[in-house]
Amino acid sequence: MKKTEINEQDQLELFRSGKVSTAVMKNAIPAMIAMMMVLIYNLADTFFIGQTHNDMQVAAVSMCTPVFLLFMSVGTIYGIGGVSVISRAMGEGRPEYARKVSSFCMWSCVGVGILMSAAFLIFMERIMTIMGVSAGNGPELWNYVKSYMMIVSGCGPFVLISNCYSNVLRAEGQANNAMMGMLIGNLANVILDPVMILLLGWEIRGAAVATVIGNVLAAVYYLVYFAKGTSMLSIHPRDFTLGEGVCRSVLVIGVPAALATLLMSASQIILNGRMVEYGEMAMAGIGVAGKVTMMTGAVCIGLGQGVQPLLGYCVGAKNWERFGSVMRYSLCFAFILSTVMTLFCFIFTPQIVRAFLTDEAAFGYGLRFSRILLSTSFLFGVYFVLTNTLQAMGAATPSLIINLSRQGLIYIPLLFVLGELLGMEGLVWTQPAVDVISLLLAVWLYLRVYRRMAKG
Repeated sequence: MKKTEINEQDQLELFRSGKVSTAVMKNAIPAMIAMMMVLIYNLADTFFIGQTHNDMQVAAVSMCTPVFLLFMSVGTIYGIGGVSVISRAMGEGRPEYARKVSSFCMWSCVGVGILMSAAFLIFMERIMTIMGVSAGNGPELWNYVKSYMMIVSGCGPFVLISNCYSNVLRAEGQANNAMMGMLIGNLANVILDPVMILLLGWEIRGAAVATVIGNVLAAVYYLVYFAKGTSMLSIHPRDFTLGEGVCRSVLVIGVPAALATLLMSASQIILNGRMVEYGEMAMAGIGVAGKVTMMTGAVCIGLGQGVQPLLGYCVGAKNWERFGSVMRYSLCFAFILSTVMTLFCFIFTPQIVRAFLTDEAAFGYGLRFSRILLSTSFLFGVYFVLTNTLQAMGAATPSLIINLSRQGLIYIPLLFVLGELLGMEGLVWTQPAVDVISLLLAVWLYLRVYRRMAKG
């Protein structure tokens, strides 16, 4: 038996017959840690920028976050789409097909990443205007946003690769290696932030440079992992193909998943555009409030992503009894986890907000907005397990519906309605209302898909 075949058997044994609680935890915990590190590095940017005592720079970083999410979302197309197709192929006993899917994801990230970087650099000022940044907001804010975006936009391929393969590696049972790449990149960012922002005095430009270096290191880690030759997957150009249903299979799941991130970026840009009417301190407050709730959101996203390949393997193998056991355990754990995280964030909201905002007006906004957004964050765990399960099942249309709805079809119209009715408070209360509606939709879609597939 070849070495790669032995590795394959060892790596997938946990998916096939390992104890359910062990299988869930061994896949979910590394993914949750990786997502927490993503959050920490996002918080680090805001925290160390806050130490400059320039809340205008805090507002600028918050406004740039949706743009960086655009790059991450494209990596998600190939990462979530890839892990769904690969895990089901493994369950069906088709490792060669899985190798082709993996190679397709790599070279798509390289090509698309280069095109995105070029587009952002060429159309920078037009994009900034769409984001709600204009000379009317003051030249200081304009210059801060532009300097950050000019630097970060240049690392497109590395952002795509790091976000893609932090997902894809989990499809072959390599949750720890998937986590390690993200840890290396994000730790580097956190370490470099105080050096470049404060010690070297580069301020917001230092945050951007640290972000670029972190993503480059993460991408290099995954490339080295494949270069060692121990993976059952491939990034070699000879395995690249657009045929055999590879491209379509990845995109049909990946695009709906990426739409969630893209629409999150779009909705954040729209929210920023409405919130700027209430002043720059309100802008800084809503940016920090979003980071407070993401402490719960990041962990729950990691949990959902962690169990996805395990559920996908069960779907491919048509082992519905094991699928049900994994699902029940994951949902119970998700609800408990998100409830505990929400309580922690609610209790320590003043301390968390104060770490980022020094201006009293901005702090007041941040505290009030955070408490509103936390009112429904205990639902995050169940929601993200359900949405990742739909992706694991290869349910393209339901995945598209749920991802279009949460931050798009439901959020954006409701934002304008509540904004008109309740003013600034209505803008903030939009997200909790959407959280409840989207969870109910996710439950309904999951039950429909599960009943159809299990009977089939």
